Amino acid sequence: MAILKLAGFLRPRNQLLHKRLPGEGVRDSIWQHAINTLAGFSTVRQNIVADAGKLTGRVFAPYSVFKGKAALSAEPRLPTFSKLDSGGVKLNRRGVIMLTFWPSVGERKYDWEKRQLFALSATEVGSLISIGTRDSCEFFHDPSMLSSNAGQVRKSLSFKPNADGSGYFVSLSVVNNNLKTNDRFTVPVTTAEFAVMRTAFSFALPHIMGWDRFTNQPSESISQSPSKVVPQLMETEWDR
Repeated sequence: MAILKLAGFLRPRNQLLHKRLPGEGVRDSIWQHAINTLAGFSTVRQNIVADAGKLTGRVFAPYSVFKGKAALSAEPRLPTFSKLDSGGVKLNRRGVIMLTFWPSVGERKYDWEKRQLFALSATEVGSLISIGTRDSCEFFHDPSMLSSNAGQVRKSLSFKPNADGSGYFVSLSVVNNNLKTNDRFTVPVTTAEFAVMRTAFSFALPHIMGWDRFTNQPSESISQSPSKVVPQLMETEWDR
């Protein structure tokens, strides 16, 4: 079970990479994983190379919120494209904003193996960024909604305002009748944290729709093999 111990995220990143938690024998590999994937900083691996519009390697830049009972991170997953015989490029699948929740198992300890995912579509992102300080919104996902297996796995995500208007409670409920599990995560986010999410989601929206391909990049800059999909981008909320 991969349990991550997180502390001092507001210190400079170069200190974090060279220091272990005081008094803890945390293995370098676990600590490095926590920094790269969970810290909420814009982290780019050194092996990423930009060459003629192509990007190799993976970029980790989640925005993460760690609270007493659970943690939440959000990051965009870009759309996928394929090249047509005519030379044009066709959108295969729109991107999403992927939310990841995972539970706390102790003070500043979080169990990454028990994470649950919820993928926000462009329309759901629009609903979320348009709510006011006293508004709430809720989304339901069922991968088998139109089949005989409807209801076997259900996910419910809600954003509900605090009574004093100081932020929101973000809750995810996952009911899996096949595994007979019922997971629930609640992460309180402050007004400032929600403002960061709203701004970041607004920025990412045209990118997950694929519209940035038209406005920011000439067609020649699209990868020579646009049908080749980076494994990270193929992950969906139902892969686990």
